[in-house]
Amino acid sequence: MNHTSGQESKRAQPLLLRLLRRLGPGFITGTSDDDPSAIGTYTQAGAQFGLSQLWTALFTFPFMAVIQEMCGRIGWVTGQGLATVIRHHYARPILFFIVFIQVVTNTINIGADLSAMAASAQLVWHISYYFWLFIVVVGTVLLIVLLPYRIYAAYLKFLGLALLTYVVTAFTITVNWREVLSATLNPKIRFDKDYLLNLIAVFGTTISPYEFFWQASEEVEELIAEHKITKDDKQPSATTLQEILFVRWDTTFGMFFSNLIMYFIILVAAMTLGRHGINNIDTAADAANALRPLAGPLTFLLFTLGIVSAGLLSIPVMAASSAYAVAGAFNWPASLAKTFRQEPAFYGVIVGSALVGLLVNLLPIPPFKLLYYTAILNGLISPPLLFMVVHISSNRSIMGPYTNPPLIQLAGWVLFAFMAVALIALLVFPGP
Repeated sequence: MNHTSGQESKRAQPLLLRLLRRLGPGFITGTSDDDPSAIGTYTQAGAQFGLSQLWTALFTFPFMAVIQEMCGRIGWVTGQGLATVIRHHYARPILFFIVFIQVVTNTINIGADLSAMAASAQLVWHISYYFWLFIVVVGTVLLIVLLPYRIYAAYLKFLGLALLTYVVTAFTITVNWREVLSATLNPKIRFDKDYLLNLIAVFGTTISPYEFFWQASEEVEELIAEHKITKDDKQPSATTLQEILFVRWDTTFGMFFSNLIMYFIILVAAMTLGRHGINNIDTAADAANALRPLAGPLTFLLFTLGIVSAGLLSIPVMAASSAYAVAGAFNWPASLAKTFRQEPAFYGVIVGSALVGLLVNLLPIPPFKLLYYTAILNGLISPPLLFMVVHISSNRSIMGPYTNPPLIQLAGWVLFAFMAVALIALLVFPGP
């Protein structure tokens, strides 16, 4: 009787709630990749180069899926975050270098995202820019600190679904879908400096190191929530193939969703801003404002609300990613399932990241230049961190029978080589 009632109760749940329960950490990771800074980067790609960079959404998808699946598998199999695993198996100077640059990069990115959110919210609700900055920071910190993990995770998943506004936006404007399909499958790639610089920016935005730390640590949070482990650094109960396959499905779906949003942002920008000769976009908020006279109030509103939703999703993820990295490096306990009082150091890093990110907006440096500098910092740690992720996930002494399959292993090393070349190109070509 109880079993039947439980089944009926599950069937009676709204479709959205059932979908949110089905989605795992990979979906949150994927959607957090489309933060306001990324939205600005994708918008610039469409505005400056039209449809010619749509192909990047297809190209980056398999690599994103592969590397995030590796990170998720590391967390699930070891029961440890990525920084903890690196601390156990690599030299401490390497770990501290990566964690330091990671925290600095995340903090600058948080600052730029806060700026984009405040400016976007001001376009819709005409209240002071600094008021919105304050509200966003306080709201974000309170959500992370006060909400239990399960509720917090559901909140992030819901905000991820809100990014579908960018898909809807594409159907509020006139689109030549035949032209779009041709540009996607038969791109005209250029090799001039501006095109390559923007291409590097797009790749740097999609392959984001903070997601590596977040993905592995969130799999550990899931293990804690399911009572498979009860203490940090404790090996989880026996991992099953079905669980590993779910991690793979979840991360693949999350990266697909992320790139779907990326694709439609580039598309909307190309069909509106690019077609009307607006080729330079400094921030996502500038893009939203420019859309209003070109595509009408509905397109403007959807685009703007998408920016705000993206920030509410990505800023907590970046701040928590910094906290997971620092906690792993210094062997602190780290779990969103615990309270602030139980783990003050972990939550202190989260709060500090958000507050310093707020102060970043007081620097006399334009936000888009800050984002370029964060791209350089990400470029510095991406190759060594990618090397470690691929090496760890292929190490049988760490992963047991759940090491990388040959095809995934090859894709990981190709991505490592590609990002190393991208770093060289980033250093060779001058920035803005």
